[in-house]
Amino acid sequence: MISMDKFWEQVIFSASVLVVMFIISRILRFLVGRFFKGAARKLKVDPTRYNFFKNAVDMILLFVALTVIFRSIPSLRTVGTTLLTGAGVLAAIVGFASQAAFSNIISGFFLVIFKPFSVGDRVKIGQLYTGDVEDINLRHTIIKDFENRRVIIPNSVISNETIINSTITDEKMCMFIEVAISLDSNIDKAIEIIQQEAVKHKYYIDNRNELEKTRGEHSVMVRVMTFLDSGIHLRASVWAKDPTDGFDLKCDLNKSIKERFDVSGIKLANLHHLLVMKNL
Repeated sequence: MISMDKFWEQVIFSASVLVVMFIISRILRFLVGRFFKGAARKLKVDPTRYNFFKNAVDMILLFVALTVIFRSIPSLRTVGTTLLTGAGVLAAIVGFASQAAFSNIISGFFLVIFKPFSVGDRVKIGQLYTGDVEDINLRHTIIKDFENRRVIIPNSVISNETIINSTITDEKMCMFIEVAISLDSNIDKAIEIIQQEAVKHKYYIDNRNELEKTRGEHSVMVRVMTFLDSGIHLRASVWAKDPTDGFDLKCDLNKSIKERFDVSGIKLANLHHLLVMKNL
C-alpha cells in the first residue's frame, strides 16, 4: 500500500504531465493548422482534408504522455510495459497492412510541401499521362486529360515519376512549327510565308525582349534545321500565352501554311524511302 502523500504526489505528477501535453498539443495544432491552410490556398483544396495531421499530433502526444506516466509510477510500470508491448505489436500489424496507403499519404504530404504542381496546372506525368490537375488529396491526384477523362494516380506513383509542368511559373508556350520543303523550293519565300501566317494568328504573341527588338530580330524565328534526302527541314518558334492557345495555334498554322505553300508554288518534301529488292 502506498501512503496518501505518495498517492497525491503521483496524481499531481500525472496531472502535470497531461497539462504540459495539452499545452504543447495546442501549440503544435496551431502551427500545423497554419501551415496546411497556406498549403491548401496554394493547392486550391479544402484545408479540412488535412485535419488528419492535426489529430495525429494529439494522438502521438497523448501516447507519449501516458508512456511517461506509466513508466514513472512504479505501481503502474508493469501495466505500462504490457500496454507498450501490445501497442507495438498492433502498430506492426496495422503498419504492414496499410503500407501502401501510408506511402500515398506521405507522398501527398511531400506534394504539399514542395508543390511541383497546383490545381489547374497542365502537367505531364512520366510518359503516359498529360492533362490538367483537377484535384489533389492525401491519397491520389486527379488529372483531367484532353478527352475529358479523369486519370486517378496514387501520390506514391507521382513521386517516382518525372513531372513536366507547363504552368508552374510562366504559362507562355513556345510551339515548334516544323515543315519539310522540297530541295528546289525557295527557302526565303517559305520562311516569309511561315512568319506572315504566324504573326496574323489570333493566339500569336511577341515574346521578344528589348535586346532582341533592338537587334531587329523577327518575332517568329525560322531556322533551317537540316537537309533531308528529299527536302529541307524548317522549324519556326511561335509563342502563345498558354498551352491551350499554343495547341490551337499549331494546328491552325499547319493548315494555313500548307494552303499558302500551294498558292505560292512551294512544294513539301516527298519523304519516302526507296526499297530495292535484289534476287540473290
